Formats: sequence, structure tokens, C-alpha cells
Amino acid sequence: MSPVSRRELLLSVYPRYRKAGHREKSLILDGFCAATGYHRKYAISLLSLSPEPRPKRRRVRRSRYGSEVGRLLIRIWKTAGYPWSVRLKALLPLWMPWARESLKISPEIEQLLLAMSPRTMDRTLRASKQRLGRRLYGRTKPGSLLKHHIPLQTSSWAETRPGFTEMDLVSHSGDAASGEFLYSFNVTDIATGWVETRAVLGKGQTGIVRELESISRALPFPLRGVDSDNGSEFINQHLVRFCRDREIQFTRSRPYKKDDNAHIEQKNWTHVRKLLGWERYDSPEALAALNDLYSHELPLMMNLFQPAVKLSQKIRVGSRLKRCYSPAQTPMDRLVAHPDVSPETVQRLRELRAGLNPFELSNAVERKLKGIYRLANSRLSPSSSVGKAA
Repeated sequence: MSPVSRRELLLSVYPRYRKAGHREKSLILDGFCAATGYHRKYAISLLSLSPEPRPKRRRVRRSRYGSEVGRLLIRIWKTAGYPWSVRLKALLPLWMPWARESLKISPEIEQLLLAMSPRTMDRTLRASKQRLGRRLYGRTKPGSLLKHHIPLQTSSWAETRPGFTEMDLVSHSGDAASGEFLYSFNVTDIATGWVETRAVLGKGQTGIVRELESISRALPFPLRGVDSDNGSEFINQHLVRFCRDREIQFTRSRPYKKDDNAHIEQKNWTHVRKLLGWERYDSPEALAALNDLYSHELPLMMNLFQPAVKLSQKIRVGSRLKRCYSPAQTPMDRLVAHPDVSPETVQRLRELRAGLNPFELSNAVERKLKGIYRLANSRLSPSSSVGKAA
């Protein structure tokens, strides 16, 4: 007998078996087992339960967090610059003293916000995240001069002291690569994640050296090393002489290997492209406005109030590579916890952060960004403006 036939026989026998008495049930079982070949105990178990599948009752779990918690979380998430949920989780305790005052958060809502897990934050923010779309391209030409004088850096920095950095340019060329336009010159510290940025007009070698010197003065630690890609703006005599005179270690990555500069590539997104989009900026007014933002509010916001995760180790599991990350911390927290940092620097940074309100900083950054967007060259910018959409 086929499985379909056994099923049909079960459906026909079941109603009669359920209504029968003890003696009649025994006779029905004898006939059912003879026809199907089932063991008597198995046949009893089939006829004791309903053969019709029961509809599965979906468990509805009551939400612990109401709409008010979700609204406040979205507000803080947007004010903080749309951080990843793990960073947002680490950011909330740091921002909460100012959030109580700015957003009028009650103690009950505060406890719920601080208790929310990163995965729950992802679910709460899902609808808002779906509206964000991004793309990326660059304008870097390789330089061949002096390559043999600058050693290759083929692995992660072995140094854990602050001061060993990666640097790169982010173009603001819009849809056209012709003519002179602005670049954002990014420098990020490997050990702490501290980032300083300056704007330059064109890729002139003297301009890069001038801004690197400005960044070295702004860093709260001595600049000990720089690592760049193979662009001609970095592989030149001016930068080699600058580093040699100041005893700064200068290395370069392998050509066409972006993973060699993974730290700075990530900061190019979070500190530049995410804020400014892909418009074209090519005027002296835009240069002054960008450097005003890069020299004041933005580094304070990103280095003092924005936690970031850091890769701690890689573990090979069969054919897969598992990446393990340390807990999210702000660059300042990593810096003040380092034994090489002087107590005077630690005290100065703590006093600086205690006197700043991240919500006011965020509002100042937004005001300046709106002014910068108005300085974009709309004729040579993409039709879908990321900066204006944000």
C-alpha cells in the first residue's frame, strides 16, 4: 500500500475508531494493521491523535519598548551621525547626561534605552536605515617617483603606541575629474582611532605637507609614523624630506591593495563621504568652510563623543576567518587609557569633554554642513545629492 493510500485509510478509519468501544477498537486495529503493515503500538499512536494538522500558533512577544523609546533612539541616532548599533550602544551612556536635558528623558525611559541590545536597536532603526543609500569612487593616480626610497608596509602596524597613522585623500570632484577641486586629507591613528582632517585645493605636494604639519600640531600625541597609498601626492620629495627632518617613519602600501590601508578607508567613509556626499567643491569659499568644520566642531564630535570598534584578532575556523573586535570606545577613551600618554594630556582632554555638549556640537556641525552644501558646484555634481538628502 502506498503512503497516500495509508493516509486516506487513516482519515477514513479515525472517526469510527474514536467513537468505538474497547472491543470494537481492537477489531478496527486488527484490520488497520493488516492493511497498512504498521506495528500495533504505532497504529494506536496514529489513531489516538487527530490526523488533521493543527494550525501552528505563532507566539506573539510583547514589546518591552514602546514608541516613545523608539522615537528617542532614532533622535539620538540621527544626532550622533547614524552610528552602527554596537557603537550606538556604547555611545548612549556617554551622551545620556546631555540627552536628559536636551530631550527631556524620564528615568524610566532612560533605563529602557540603556538596557536595549544592539540587535533590538537594529530592529527599531530598520525602517530609517532603509532610506540610506551610498556609493563610492575615487580620483587617485599612482605615483612612481621615489617608490624605492619608501618601504612597503605589507601588514598591520606592530606598534601599539599612539602616533603611527595612515593617511589618504578623498576627492570632491563630483561628476567631472577635470580642473582643480577640493580634497579632504584624512589622517587616522592606528592605536586609538583618533582622526584629524583638513581640506586642500588640488593635489599639490606642498599643500599636502602644509596640512600634514597642521594636523601634527593638532594631534594630542607626537606624530611618529605615516603610511600612505602610492599616489603621487604622497610619493614625492617634499613629503620624504618632511618626514626625514622630523624623524617620522614613512611607509607605503602595496599598489592596488586597499586592505593595506583598511583603517583610513573606513574613516574616509565615516568622517568625510558620509557627511559631504559626492558633490563637487572647487571654490576658495568651500575650502575655508571645510577647514573651519574640520578644525573645530567635527574632530571634537568624532574623537570625544563617537565610540568605534577596533579589530583585536583574527581566528581561522576551518576555511573561514573569524574577526574578533574589542568593545566600542571613543578615540579619547583609548588614548587616556594608554600608559604612554602624559597625565597632563589626560586631564586636559577630560576637562575638554566635560565642558562640551554633544547635542550642541551636533547642531553646530549640521549648521556648517548646510552652509557647505550651498557652496557645492551644482552643475558638476551628481543629480542625486547625498549631502542634501541626509
